[in-house]
Amino acid sequence: MKKSAVLLLFMCLSICLQAQQWLTDSLEVHAGAIGTVAAKDYLPLWLLSNHFGTISDRKGDVSAHAGFSNLHVWQEHFYMKYGLDVYNNNQFGSTFIEQGYVKAGYKNWEIRAGRYEEIIGEVDPMLSSGSMGISGNALPIPKIGLAVTKYTSMPFTNGWLQFKGLLSHGWMGRDQFIRNAWLHEKNFYLRIGKKKLKLFGGIQHYAVWGGSRKDLPAITSNWQGFMDVLLVKTKDDGTVGNNDIQPNRPGDHRGIIEGGIDWENEQLALHLYHQTPFESGQGIDIRNIDRLLGITYTNKKPGSWLDKITAEFIYTKQSNDFYLQRLRESYYNNGVYLTGWDYHERIVGTPLFIDRNRGQHYFPGMKPMNWDQPKDSLRGKGGNIINNRVVGGHIGMLYHLTKKITSKTLITYTQNYGTYTNPALFTPMKRQWYTLEELRYLLPGKGIMLTASVAVDQGQLTNNVGLMLGMLWTWKR
Repeated sequence: MKKSAVLLLFMCLSICLQAQQWLTDSLEVHAGAIGTVAAKDYLPLWLLSNHFGTISDRKGDVSAHAGFSNLHVWQEHFYMKYGLDVYNNNQFGSTFIEQGYVKAGYKNWEIRAGRYEEIIGEVDPMLSSGSMGISGNALPIPKIGLAVTKYTSMPFTNGWLQFKGLLSHGWMGRDQFIRNAWLHEKNFYLRIGKKKLKLFGGIQHYAVWGGSRKDLPAITSNWQGFMDVLLVKTKDDGTVGNNDIQPNRPGDHRGIIEGGIDWENEQLALHLYHQTPFESGQGIDIRNIDRLLGITYTNKKPGSWLDKITAEFIYTKQSNDFYLQRLRESYYNNGVYLTGWDYHERIVGTPLFIDRNRGQHYFPGMKPMNWDQPKDSLRGKGGNIINNRVVGGHIGMLYHLTKKITSKTLITYTQNYGTYTNPALFTPMKRQWYTLEELRYLLPGKGIMLTASVAVDQGQLTNNVGLMLGMLWTWKR
Protein backbone atom coordinates (compact mmCIF):
# COMPACT_ATOMS: atom_id res chain seq x y z
CA MET A 1 0.00 0.00 0.00
CA LYS A 2 2.86 2.39 0.82
CA LYS A 3 4.48 1.69 -2.56
CA SER A 4 1.19 2.30 -4.36
CA ALA A 5 0.61 5.59 -2.51
CA VAL A 6 4.12 6.83 -3.32
CA LEU A 7 3.75 5.79 -6.99
CA LEU A 8 0.44 7.63 -7.21
CA LEU A 9 2.00 10.69 -5.62
CA PHE A 10 4.88 10.87 -8.07
CA MET A 11 2.54 10.32 -11.02
CA CYS A 12 0.56 13.32 -9.84
CA LEU A 13 3.72 15.37 -9.43
CA SER A 14 4.74 14.56 -13.00
CA ILE A 15 1.35 15.60 -14.35
CA CYS A 16 1.38 18.85 -12.38
CA LEU A 17 4.91 19.78 -13.46
CA GLN A 18 3.85 19.37 -17.10
CA ALA A 19 0.81 21.58 -16.53
CA GLN A 20 2.54 24.58 -14.93
CA GLN A 21 1.54 26.90 -17.77
CA TRP A 22 -2.13 26.72 -16.83
CA LEU A 23 -2.06 26.03 -13.09
CA THR A 24 -1.38 28.46 -10.27
CA ASP A 25 0.24 26.83 -7.27
CA SER A 26 1.21 27.44 -3.63
CA LEU A 27 4.10 25.22 -2.64
CA GLU A 28 5.09 24.65 0.99
CA VAL A 29 8.24 22.82 2.06
CA HIS A 30 8.95 22.00 5.70
CA ALA A 31 11.50 20.15 7.79
CA GLY A 32 12.00 19.74 11.51
CA ALA A 33 13.43 17.86 14.45
CA ILE A 34 11.90 16.73 17.74
CA GLY A 35 13.56 15.60 20.95
CA THR A 36 11.67 13.93 23.81
CA VAL A 37 12.73 12.73 27.25
CA ALA A 38 10.74 11.34 30.20
CA ALA A 39 11.37 10.30 33.77
CA LYS A 40 10.12 6.79 33.01
CA ASP A 41 10.54 4.46 30.03
CA TYR A 42 7.50 5.97 28.29
CA LEU A 43 6.08 9.43 27.64
CA PRO A 44 3.27 11.23 29.50
CA LEU A 45 -0.05 11.02 27.69
CA TRP A 46 -0.26 14.49 26.13
CA LEU A 47 3.30 14.38 24.76
CA LEU A 48 2.46 11.13 22.96
CA SER A 49 -1.21 11.35 22.00
CA ASN A 50 -3.03 13.22 19.22
CA HIS A 51 0.13 13.61 17.11
CA PHE A 52 -1.02 11.22 14.34
CA GLY A 53 1.31 8.49 15.57
CA THR A 54 4.47 10.47 14.85
CA ILE A 55 5.94 10.45 18.40
CA SER A 56 7.67 7.29 19.66
CA ASP A 57 6.71 6.08 23.13
CA ARG A 58 10.10 5.69 24.81
CA LYS A 59 12.19 7.27 27.56
CA GLY A 60 14.18 9.41 25.15
CA ASP A 61 14.20 9.94 21.41
CA VAL A 62 15.48 12.27 18.72
CA SER A 63 13.65 12.27 15.41
CA ALA A 64 13.58 14.23 12.18
CA HIS A 65 10.90 14.82 9.60
CA ALA A 66 10.54 16.53 6.25
CA GLY A 67 7.82 17.03 3.71
CA PHE A 68 6.00 19.26 1.28
CA SER A 69 2.51 20.10 0.09
CA ASN A 70 1.22 21.89 -2.97
CA LEU A 71 -2.12 23.29 -4.09
CA HIS A 72 -2.98 24.00 -7.73
CA VAL A 73 -6.10 26.00 -8.61
CA TRP A 74 -7.52 26.71 -12.00
CA GLN A 75 -10.74 28.19 -13.31
CA GLU A 76 -11.34 29.48 -9.77
CA HIS A 77 -13.11 26.38 -8.38
CA PHE A 78 -11.12 23.36 -9.59
CA TYR A 79 -8.11 22.29 -7.57
CA MET A 80 -5.56 19.58 -6.97
CA LYS A 81 -3.39 19.19 -3.89
CA TYR A 82 -0.83 16.64 -2.84
CA GLY A 83 1.72 16.18 -0.13
CA LEU A 84 4.29 13.94 1.48
CA ASP A 85 5.58 13.79 5.07
CA VAL A 86 8.35 11.38 6.08
CA TYR A 87 9.41 10.76 9.70
CA ASN A 88 12.49 9.09 11.13
CA ASN A 89 12.01 8.04 14.77
CA ASN A 90 13.50 5.70 17.38
CA GLN A 91 16.92 7.34 17.39
CA PHE A 92 16.81 7.60 13.56
CA GLY A 93 16.22 3.86 13.29
CA SER A 94 12.63 3.82 11.98
CA THR A 95 11.47 5.60 8.81
CA PHE A 96 7.81 5.80 7.80
CA ILE A 97 5.42 7.85 5.68
CA GLU A 98 3.01 9.78 7.88
CA GLN A 99 1.31 11.47 4.93
CA GLY A 100 1.39 10.70 1.21
CA TYR A 101 -1.74 11.79 -0.64
CA VAL A 102 -3.37 13.23 -3.72
CA LYS A 103 -6.66 15.16 -3.59
CA ALA A 104 -8.63 16.69 -6.44
CA GLY A 105 -11.87 18.57 -6.24
CA TYR A 106 -14.41 21.11 -7.39
CA LYS A 107 -15.50 23.63 -4.74
CA ASN A 108 -16.26 21.50 -1.66
CA TRP A 109 -16.43 18.16 -3.51
CA GLU A 110 -13.24 16.15 -3.32
CA ILE A 111 -11.75 12.82 -4.43
CA ARG A 112 -8.79 11.75 -2.27
CA ALA A 113 -6.31 8.87 -2.10
CA GLY A 114 -3.41 7.99 0.17
CA ARG A 115 -2.54 8.54 3.81
CA TYR A 116 -3.59 11.97 5.10
CA GLU A 117 -4.30 13.65 8.43
CA GLU A 118 -7.99 13.85 9.26
CA ILE A 119 -10.00 14.32 12.44
CA ILE A 120 -13.64 13.26 12.07
CA GLY A 121 -16.13 14.92 14.37
CA GLU A 122 -16.99 18.45 15.46
CA VAL A 123 -14.39 18.63 18.24
CA ASP A 124 -11.76 21.37 18.28
CA PRO A 125 -8.68 19.84 16.57
CA MET A 126 -6.14 21.64 18.77
CA LEU A 127 -7.72 21.61 22.23
CA SER A 128 -10.06 18.60 22.44
CA SER A 129 -9.12 15.42 24.29
CA GLY A 130 -10.05 13.65 21.05
CA SER A 131 -13.04 12.70 18.95
CA MET A 132 -14.56 9.31 19.74
CA GLY A 133 -14.57 8.52 16.02
CA ILE A 134 -11.16 9.40 14.53
CA SER A 135 -9.14 11.66 16.79
CA GLY A 136 -5.74 12.08 15.17
CA ASN A 137 -4.16 9.84 17.80
CA ALA A 138 -3.06 7.03 15.46
CA LEU A 139 -1.10 7.06 12.23
CA PRO A 140 -3.47 7.94 9.35
CA ILE A 141 -5.03 4.85 7.75
CA PRO A 142 -4.44 4.63 3.94
CA LYS A 143 -7.70 5.03 2.06
CA ILE A 144 -9.45 6.28 -1.04
CA GLY A 145 -12.72 8.14 -0.97
CA LEU A 146 -15.13 10.88 -1.90
CA ALA A 147 -15.93 13.76 0.46
CA VAL A 148 -17.89 16.96 0.75
CA THR A 149 -15.29 18.68 2.90
CA LYS A 150 -17.28 21.68 4.15
CA TYR A 151 -20.92 22.43 4.82
CA THR A 152 -22.50 22.99 1.40
CA SER A 153 -25.89 24.54 0.74
CA MET A 154 -28.61 22.18 -0.44
CA PRO A 155 -30.60 23.24 -3.51
CA PHE A 156 -33.81 25.23 -3.05
CA THR A 157 -33.10 26.07 0.63
CA ASN A 158 -31.63 29.56 0.11
CA GLY A 159 -28.59 28.56 2.19
CA TRP A 160 -30.56 27.65 5.31
CA LEU A 161 -29.84 23.91 5.02
CA GLN A 162 -26.32 22.63 4.44
CA PHE A 163 -24.68 19.21 4.39
CA LYS A 164 -21.28 17.54 4.39
CA GLY A 165 -20.03 13.95 4.52
CA LEU A 166 -17.68 11.33 3.15
CA LEU A 167 -17.40 7.74 1.97
CA SER A 168 -14.02 5.97 2.15
CA HIS A 169 -12.45 2.56 1.67
CA GLY A 170 -9.24 1.89 3.60
CA TRP A 171 -6.58 -0.72 4.31
CA MET A 172 -5.75 -1.79 7.89
CA GLY A 173 -2.51 -3.58 6.93
CA ARG A 174 -0.81 -6.60 8.46
CA ASP A 175 -0.24 -5.33 12.00
CA GLN A 176 -3.62 -6.75 13.07
CA PHE A 177 -5.12 -9.98 14.39
CA ILE A 178 -6.86 -10.42 11.00
CA ARG A 179 -4.37 -9.42 8.32
CA ASN A 180 -5.16 -7.07 5.45
CA ALA A 181 -8.63 -6.24 6.69
CA TRP A 182 -10.43 -3.33 5.06
CA LEU A 183 -11.89 -0.19 6.58
CA HIS A 184 -15.31 1.07 5.59
CA GLU A 185 -15.97 4.65 6.64
CA LYS A 186 -18.86 6.99 6.02
CA ASN A 187 -20.55 9.93 7.68
CA PHE A 188 -23.23 12.49 6.94
CA TYR A 189 -23.99 15.81 8.65
CA LEU A 190 -26.77 18.39 8.26
CA ARG A 191 -26.74 21.98 9.49
CA ILE A 192 -29.64 24.44 9.73
CA GLY A 193 -29.13 28.21 9.79
CA LYS A 194 -26.98 30.74 8.01
CA LYS A 195 -26.83 33.64 10.45
CA LYS A 196 -25.59 33.81 14.05
CA LEU A 197 -27.31 30.62 15.21
CA LYS A 198 -26.78 27.23 13.53
CA LEU A 199 -27.85 23.72 14.57
CA PHE A 200 -26.05 20.62 13.28
CA GLY A 201 -26.31 16.87 13.59
CA GLY A 202 -24.88 13.78 11.97
CA ILE A 203 -23.80 10.17 12.20
CA GLN A 204 -20.44 8.43 11.70
CA HIS A 205 -20.09 4.75 10.80
CA TYR A 206 -16.90 2.66 10.76
CA ALA A 207 -16.44 -1.04 9.99
CA VAL A 208 -13.31 -3.17 9.83
CA TRP A 209 -14.14 -6.14 7.61
CA GLY A 210 -12.72 -8.79 5.31
CA GLY A 211 -9.10 -9.83 5.64
CA SER A 212 -7.76 -13.29 6.36
CA ARG A 213 -5.95 -15.42 8.92
CA LYS A 214 -4.54 -18.94 8.53
CA ASP A 215 -6.19 -20.37 11.64
CA LEU A 216 -9.64 -18.87 10.92
CA PRO A 217 -12.29 -19.86 8.33
CA ALA A 218 -12.39 -17.88 5.10
CA ILE A 219 -13.91 -14.41 5.57
CA THR A 220 -16.09 -12.85 2.89
CA SER A 221 -14.04 -10.15 1.16
CA ASN A 222 -15.82 -9.71 -2.18
CA TRP A 223 -18.10 -7.05 -3.66
CA GLN A 224 -21.14 -8.58 -1.99
CA GLY A 225 -19.30 -8.37 1.33
CA PHE A 226 -18.66 -4.68 0.72
CA MET A 227 -22.35 -4.06 -0.01
CA ASP A 228 -23.35 -5.94 3.14
CA VAL A 229 -21.07 -3.70 5.20
CA LEU A 230 -22.15 -0.55 3.38
CA LEU A 231 -25.84 -1.28 4.05
CA VAL A 232 -25.14 -2.77 7.52
CA LYS A 233 -26.92 -6.03 6.65
CA THR A 234 -27.28 -8.95 9.05
CA LYS A 235 -25.36 -11.82 7.48
CA ASP A 236 -22.74 -14.46 8.26
CA ASP A 237 -19.42 -13.44 6.70
CA GLY A 238 -17.79 -16.75 7.66
CA THR A 239 -16.75 -15.75 11.20
CA VAL A 240 -19.77 -17.04 13.14
CA GLY A 241 -18.70 -20.68 12.94
CA ASN A 242 -21.80 -22.07 14.66
CA ASN A 243 -25.12 -22.75 12.97
CA ASP A 244 -26.89 -22.34 16.29
CA ILE A 245 -25.82 -18.72 16.55
CA GLN A 246 -27.84 -16.09 14.75
CA PRO A 247 -25.56 -14.51 12.09
CA ASN A 248 -24.42 -11.04 13.03
CA ARG A 249 -23.28 -8.12 10.90
CA PRO A 250 -20.09 -8.76 8.91
CA GLY A 251 -17.03 -7.07 10.36
CA ASP A 252 -16.37 -4.94 13.44
CA HIS A 253 -18.82 -2.02 13.47
CA ARG A 254 -18.94 1.16 15.55
CA GLY A 255 -20.16 4.70 15.18
CA ILE A 256 -20.96 8.10 16.63
CA ILE A 257 -24.18 10.09 16.75
CA GLU A 258 -23.31 13.78 17.02
CA GLY A 259 -25.22 17.01 17.39
CA GLY A 260 -24.60 20.56 18.49
CA ILE A 261 -25.05 24.31 18.23
CA ASP A 262 -22.96 27.13 16.76
CA TRP A 263 -23.48 30.77 17.71
CA GLU A 264 -21.24 33.72 16.83
CA ASN A 265 -21.10 37.46 16.42
CA GLU A 266 -18.33 39.96 15.70
CA GLN A 267 -16.64 39.42 19.08
CA LEU A 268 -16.92 35.70 19.87
CA ALA A 269 -17.95 32.25 18.67
CA LEU A 270 -19.46 29.42 20.71
CA HIS A 271 -19.42 25.80 19.51
CA LEU A 272 -21.30 23.13 21.49
CA TYR A 273 -20.99 19.46 20.48
CA HIS A 274 -22.26 16.15 21.83
CA GLN A 275 -21.06 12.70 20.72
CA THR A 276 -22.83 9.45 21.64
CA PRO A 277 -20.83 6.29 20.81
CA PHE A 278 -22.30 2.96 19.75
CA GLU A 279 -20.76 -0.39 18.80
CA SER A 280 -23.89 -1.96 17.31
CA GLY A 281 -27.56 -1.14 16.89
CA GLN A 282 -28.13 -1.66 20.61
CA GLY A 283 -26.21 1.54 21.34
CA ILE A 284 -28.62 3.63 19.24
CA ASP A 285 -31.05 3.87 22.11
CA ILE A 286 -32.45 6.74 24.18
CA ARG A 287 -31.26 4.83 27.26
CA ASN A 288 -27.63 5.21 26.15
CA ILE A 289 -26.21 8.01 28.33
CA ASP A 290 -22.53 7.53 27.36
CA ARG A 291 -21.19 10.69 25.76
CA LEU A 292 -18.50 13.23 24.99
CA LEU A 293 -19.92 16.69 25.66
CA GLY A 294 -17.88 19.77 24.85
CA ILE A 295 -18.00 23.52 24.30
CA THR A 296 -15.44 25.79 22.64
CA TYR A 297 -15.25 29.55 23.10
CA THR A 298 -13.31 31.47 20.46
CA ASN A 299 -12.33 35.07 21.20
CA LYS A 300 -12.50 37.25 18.07
CA LYS A 301 -11.48 40.50 19.76
CA PRO A 302 -8.17 41.79 18.33
CA GLY A 303 -5.32 42.21 20.80
CA SER A 304 -6.77 39.93 23.49
CA TRP A 305 -4.46 37.45 25.28
CA LEU A 306 -7.02 34.61 25.12
CA ASP A 307 -7.59 32.98 21.73
CA LYS A 308 -9.68 29.91 22.52
CA ILE A 309 -10.82 27.69 25.39
CA THR A 310 -12.43 24.22 25.26
CA ALA A 311 -14.13 22.32 28.10
CA GLU A 312 -15.25 18.67 27.79
CA PHE A 313 -16.99 16.02 29.86
CA ILE A 314 -16.64 12.33 28.99
CA TYR A 315 -18.78 9.51 30.38
CA THR A 316 -18.60 5.95 29.01
CA LYS A 317 -19.19 3.98 32.21
CA GLN A 318 -22.66 2.77 31.29
CA SER A 319 -21.56 0.63 28.31
CA ASN A 320 -25.11 -0.46 27.44
CA ASP A 321 -25.82 -1.92 30.89
CA PHE A 322 -29.52 -1.99 30.00
CA TYR A 323 -28.75 -5.25 28.12
CA LEU A 324 -27.77 -8.63 29.55
CA GLN A 325 -23.99 -8.80 30.02
CA ARG A 326 -23.56 -11.58 27.43
CA LEU A 327 -25.22 -9.31 24.83
CA ARG A 328 -23.44 -6.07 25.68
CA GLU A 329 -20.76 -4.42 23.53
CA SER A 330 -17.36 -3.28 24.79
CA TYR A 331 -16.27 0.02 23.21
CA TYR A 332 -13.45 -0.37 20.64
CA ASN A 333 -13.23 -4.17 21.27
CA ASN A 334 -14.50 -7.02 19.13
CA GLY A 335 -14.67 -10.80 19.58
CA VAL A 336 -13.54 -11.59 16.02
CA TYR A 337 -11.36 -8.63 15.03
CA LEU A 338 -9.37 -8.78 18.27
CA THR A 339 -7.21 -5.74 17.49
CA GLY A 340 -10.28 -3.56 17.88
CA TRP A 341 -10.26 0.16 17.09
CA ASP A 342 -6.48 0.29 17.16
CA TYR A 343 -3.95 0.96 14.38
CA HIS A 344 -0.19 0.53 14.69
CA GLU A 345 -0.53 0.21 18.49
CA ARG A 346 -2.44 3.48 18.91
CA ILE A 347 -6.15 3.89 19.60
CA VAL A 348 -7.90 5.45 16.60
CA GLY A 349 -10.53 7.20 18.74
CA THR A 350 -10.24 8.90 22.11
CA PRO A 351 -6.78 8.45 23.70
CA LEU A 352 -8.42 8.53 27.14
CA PHE A 353 -9.18 4.84 26.63
CA ILE A 354 -6.23 2.50 27.25
CA ASP A 355 -5.03 -0.35 25.02
CA ARG A 356 -2.64 -3.14 26.01
CA ASN A 357 0.34 -1.38 24.45
CA ARG A 358 -0.15 1.62 26.74
CA GLY A 359 -1.32 -0.53 29.65
CA GLN A 360 1.97 -2.44 29.78
CA HIS A 361 3.49 0.69 31.36
CA TYR A 362 0.88 0.80 34.11
CA PHE A 363 0.48 -2.87 35.10
CA PRO A 364 3.28 -5.39 35.75
CA GLY A 365 2.82 -8.47 33.59
CA MET A 366 0.65 -6.71 31.00
CA LYS A 367 1.97 -7.24 27.46
CA PRO A 368 0.78 -6.14 24.02
CA MET A 369 -0.83 -8.81 21.90
CA ASN A 370 1.47 -10.76 19.58
CA TRP A 371 -0.81 -11.21 16.58
CA ASP A 372 1.40 -14.00 15.20
CA GLN A 373 0.41 -16.28 18.08
CA PRO A 374 -2.33 -18.92 17.52
CA LYS A 375 -5.86 -17.56 17.85
CA ASP A 376 -6.67 -19.80 20.82
CA SER A 377 -3.88 -18.18 22.84
CA LEU A 378 -5.17 -14.68 22.09
CA ARG A 379 -8.85 -15.09 22.87
CA GLY A 380 -10.19 -14.74 26.38
CA LYS A 381 -7.69 -12.06 27.51
CA GLY A 382 -10.27 -9.34 27.93
CA GLY A 383 -9.68 -7.56 24.64
CA ASN A 384 -6.96 -5.31 23.28
CA ILE A 385 -8.65 -2.25 24.83
CA ILE A 386 -8.34 -2.79 28.60
CA ASN A 387 -10.01 0.46 29.75
CA ASN A 388 -13.05 1.89 27.98
CA ARG A 389 -15.27 2.85 30.93
CA VAL A 390 -14.16 6.39 31.76
CA VAL A 391 -15.63 9.37 33.58
CA GLY A 392 -13.70 12.61 33.36
CA GLY A 393 -13.28 16.28 32.53
CA HIS A 394 -10.92 18.12 30.21
CA ILE A 395 -9.92 21.77 29.68
CA GLY A 396 -7.79 23.15 26.88
CA MET A 397 -6.66 26.76 26.40
CA LEU A 398 -4.85 28.58 23.59
CA TYR A 399 -3.49 32.04 24.42
CA HIS A 400 -0.65 34.58 23.99
CA LEU A 401 1.98 35.26 26.65
CA THR A 402 3.52 37.96 24.46
CA LYS A 403 3.00 39.06 20.88
CA LYS A 404 5.53 36.46 19.72
CA ILE A 405 4.94 33.61 22.18
CA THR A 406 1.79 31.51 22.07
CA SER A 407 0.90 28.88 24.64
CA LYS A 408 -1.37 25.86 24.97
CA THR A 409 -2.53 24.32 28.24
CA LEU A 410 -4.28 20.96 28.64
CA ILE A 411 -5.64 19.67 31.97
CA THR A 412 -7.48 16.34 32.12
CA TYR A 413 -8.90 14.33 35.01
CA THR A 414 -10.27 10.79 34.60
CA GLN A 415 -11.78 8.03 36.69
CA ASN A 416 -11.00 4.70 35.04
CA TYR A 417 -13.16 1.59 35.51
CA GLY A 418 -11.61 -0.83 32.98
CA THR A 419 -14.03 -2.92 30.89
CA TYR A 420 -17.16 -4.73 32.04
CA THR A 421 -15.72 -8.05 30.75
CA ASN A 422 -12.42 -7.74 32.65
CA PRO A 423 -12.71 -5.16 35.48
CA ALA A 424 -10.09 -6.72 37.80
CA LEU A 425 -7.22 -4.39 36.81
CA PHE A 426 -9.36 -1.34 37.59
CA THR A 427 -10.97 -2.57 40.81
CA PRO A 428 -10.98 -0.33 42.71
CA MET A 429 -11.39 2.50 40.20
CA LYS A 430 -8.18 4.35 39.25
CA ARG A 431 -7.99 8.18 39.31
CA GLN A 432 -5.56 9.94 36.97
CA TRP A 433 -4.49 13.48 35.95
CA TYR A 434 -2.88 14.35 32.59
CA THR A 435 -1.47 17.85 31.99
CA LEU A 436 0.49 19.70 29.31
CA GLU A 437 2.02 23.16 28.95
CA GLU A 438 3.32 24.10 25.49
CA LEU A 439 5.10 27.26 24.33
CA ARG A 440 5.67 28.28 20.70
CA TYR A 441 7.89 31.04 19.37
CA LEU A 442 8.12 32.05 15.69
CA LEU A 443 11.51 33.53 14.83
CA PRO A 444 10.80 36.81 12.97
CA GLY A 445 11.52 36.56 9.25
CA LYS A 446 13.12 33.12 9.50
CA GLY A 447 10.16 30.80 8.99
CA ILE A 448 11.30 28.79 12.03
CA MET A 449 8.94 27.74 14.81
CA LEU A 450 10.47 26.71 18.15
CA THR A 451 8.37 24.57 20.50
CA ALA A 452 8.88 23.54 24.13
CA SER A 453 6.40 21.29 25.98
CA VAL A 454 6.25 19.92 29.51
CA ALA A 455 3.75 17.20 30.45
CA VAL A 456 2.98 15.70 33.86
CA ASP A 457 0.89 12.59 34.58
CA GLN A 458 -0.09 12.00 38.19
CA GLY A 459 -2.45 9.53 39.81
CA GLN A 460 -3.15 5.88 40.50
CA LEU A 461 -2.12 4.69 37.03
CA THR A 462 1.21 6.47 36.67
CA ASN A 463 3.36 9.35 37.90
CA ASN A 464 5.53 10.64 35.10
CA VAL A 465 7.00 13.85 33.71
CA GLY A 466 8.34 14.53 30.24
CA LEU A 467 9.81 17.25 28.03
CA MET A 468 9.61 17.83 24.30
CA LEU A 469 11.69 20.31 22.28
CA GLY A 470 10.98 20.89 18.62
CA MET A 471 12.01 23.02 15.66
CA LEU A 472 10.07 23.37 12.42
CA TRP A 473 11.32 25.28 9.37
CA THR A 474 8.72 26.23 6.73
CA TRP A 475 9.20 27.79 3.31
CA LYS A 476 6.25 28.94 1.20
CA ARG A 477 6.04 30.12 -2.36
